[in-house]
Amino acid sequence: MKTIVLDTNVILHDATCIHQFQENDIVIPLAVIEEIDRFKRGGQVINLNAREFARTLDSLTGNGLFNGGVSLGPGKGLVRIALTKGLSPEIREIFCEDNSDHRILSMAYDLHKSQARNQPVALVTKDVNMRMKAKALGIPAEDYTTDRVHSIDALYSGKEIIEEVNSETISALYQEPAGLPGEELARFHECELVPNKYFVLRNPNRSVLAYYDAHAGMLRRVEKAPVSGIKPRNVEQIFAIDILTRPNIPLVTLTGKAGTGKTLLALASAISVKREYRQIYVARPVVPLSNKDMGYLPGDIESKLSPYMRPLWDNLKIIQNQYPEDDRAYQQIDQMIQNNKLVIEPLSYIRGRSLQKIFFIVDEAQNLTPHEIKTIITRAGDGVKIAITGDIWQIDHPYLDAQSNGLTYLIDRFKGQSQYGHINLNKGERSELAELASNLL
Repeated sequence: MKTIVLDTNVILHDATCIHQFQENDIVIPLAVIEEIDRFKRGGQVINLNAREFARTLDSLTGNGLFNGGVSLGPGKGLVRIALTKGLSPEIREIFCEDNSDHRILSMAYDLHKSQARNQPVALVTKDVNMRMKAKALGIPAEDYTTDRVHSIDALYSGKEIIEEVNSETISALYQEPAGLPGEELARFHECELVPNKYFVLRNPNRSVLAYYDAHAGMLRRVEKAPVSGIKPRNVEQIFAIDILTRPNIPLVTLTGKAGTGKTLLALASAISVKREYRQIYVARPVVPLSNKDMGYLPGDIESKLSPYMRPLWDNLKIIQNQYPEDDRAYQQIDQMIQNNKLVIEPLSYIRGRSLQKIFFIVDEAQNLTPHEIKTIITRAGDGVKIAITGDIWQIDHPYLDAQSNGLTYLIDRFKGQSQYGHINLNKGERSELAELASNLL
């Protein structure tokens, strides 16, 4: 049992965080409450979390919050708010500036000195620099790991290659329209049969692509098929197109490094099945460069957002350029944009929208928190298909990494669900130079 000192960013990341520390006691410095107050206005997820946390504390009314603490329930510890009275002399000697971070550090330092023998103290923060400062002062510091994936190396890839498959099995998948019972594959080869998992079955002479239909218990053959003029260039792209265009899979995730075709395939697949949906909606989070607010960019709001949305328009142009300008397919894309049948906007614009009969593509999802991912998916209504793409190694969010971002969390939690499919794309297809740079730099 120990005392946890909470930093502001943990609360803005997860408004329910005080209920995630089991029997440990929680101390919230008053400096954190002041920071939360500054975040309570706005429509972003951090603003919603600030308001929700304030309501949670308000429900724990009474002087106990500022004295001995209030119990969070059976098997849980106490939570209390502690006054921050400026910097302690030791902290002031090291850090000249008197700010909220240093006041939180000062409180953690004082608690650590006064009660470390009786009950260990730890600062919990998602700020790497804050953790380093705390450790430099001798204060134990931890990341908030409740929604963190334990092993990124073991993250579900959505596919498996099985060697030395007998030719009769491969022939059966080519000849039988209904497919092949999955039990037969599992009987002779060590493999995990997960709903909507893809397989490359091969031997020195033949090969076949298949996916596992868990509802029927059957392996079914996958055929190579172009979408909106875009032809898949490798096995993973064939799998990605297949799962993106299958109407019975409402949630799909695609991961992979830059140049593997995640966004392009999702957009091309959506356009190819446009008749099944009322609208194609493509969105990405706006994560400003170097964590600067986008207000520093010149122009009106459309001008400020344009650089963030440009990659999506570039992918759409690649699809459109697969056809001559006088071709009907080329003109249909322009008509879809004009008629609001294809919309590209910042992700924050979906708030308040009703997602019904929409093919919804969320790009750059590695910059979303688990809570933001949950917010998006829980908005899905009837007839919605959600395709979420991103590169879990290319994160611009200051408090997320490969193990704690919303995309990784989603893949880890949804593996094995019949309504979900995932493919990790490994091979870059932009150019040999782009692939070499991605691997070496």
